[in-house]
Amino acid sequence: MAKKRKRTDAPAEAAGAEKPNDSAPERPPRTLFGFKDPAPDAEPASAAAGSAVAPFRNKEKVLITCSRRITYRYRHLMQDILSLLPHAKKDSKVESKQSKGNALNELLELRSCSSCLFFECRKQKDLYLWMVKSPGGPSVKFLVNAVHTMEELKLTGNHLKGSRPLLTFSTNFDEQPHWMLVKEMITQSLPVFVQIFATPKDHRKAKPFHDHVFAFSIVDGHVWFRNYQITVPHNEIDKVDKGGLDKMTLIEVGPRFCLNPIKIFGGSFGGPTWYENPYYISPNQIRALEKRQKAGKYAKKVKAKVRRKMHEMENTLEPDEFAELWKGE
Repeated sequence: MAKKRKRTDAPAEAAGAEKPNDSAPERPPRTLFGFKDPAPDAEPASAAAGSAVAPFRNKEKVLITCSRRITYRYRHLMQDILSLLPHAKKDSKVESKQSKGNALNELLELRSCSSCLFFECRKQKDLYLWMVKSPGGPSVKFLVNAVHTMEELKLTGNHLKGSRPLLTFSTNFDEQPHWMLVKEMITQSLPVFVQIFATPKDHRKAKPFHDHVFAFSIVDGHVWFRNYQITVPHNEIDKVDKGGLDKMTLIEVGPRFCLNPIKIFGGSFGGPTWYENPYYISPNQIRALEKRQKAGKYAKKVKAKVRRKMHEMENTLEPDEFAELWKGE
């Protein structure tokens, strides 16, 4: 029989020996512009985490939605505004009822949005725009008139999608308190209080430059909205220097619409009324007045016929002596 080999403890000793660390080095933290190399004199991450404060980054968003039974023209306007705001989120349609405020407030909380643009269509004729800050308010209700979408205008202006806009306001916004509140909701005066039309800085979908302008003007108590592209000559000879604003031109892009303020509420989709427009006339009253005017035309015709008959009865013609002269022949 073959002799058995003598058992040794060499494999156990080899297993017990510590293996060298062949794993890859720890990857540095990643940023928007690639991997960030640590500074030579930087402290360890654990020590720096407690002392350093992370910079503020604005992550607020705007929810854009509409009511059911909205017409195609108003839906295209909503899509145009959605394309202009890179920090906006779109959601499904909401039923336009008395309880729409509670449903929209819950939707804003679920989608992590602090502002809302709600397009409410009634009778497939009238468009109302709710501009709301959630959850504490305020909220403004507008009647939208003079709607012109990008598709029907077909203007020559064109700017990059996602670029940040410059917001310009006419001097009328600083004259009355309710216009100042509307301006505050549109623009961005405080860095922590993100507003609706001002794109947050360093947003992940926004481009880091400005190439178009949102113009808000007050004429006859209405807010008129226009969108313009900023163009400069790109030739080597006509290169624009810093501050050469005389060579810059504005080309309209669209869309166009007009906002007629109705009420300003203290809460989100309701609450105490802060302001009510005394010159506002609802579209229903305007249509009823037009019907009355048309009905007045018909009533005038009927009265004219009655007057003519009464005149003929009061002023009867005398019989003509020659009326039966040639009857016998």
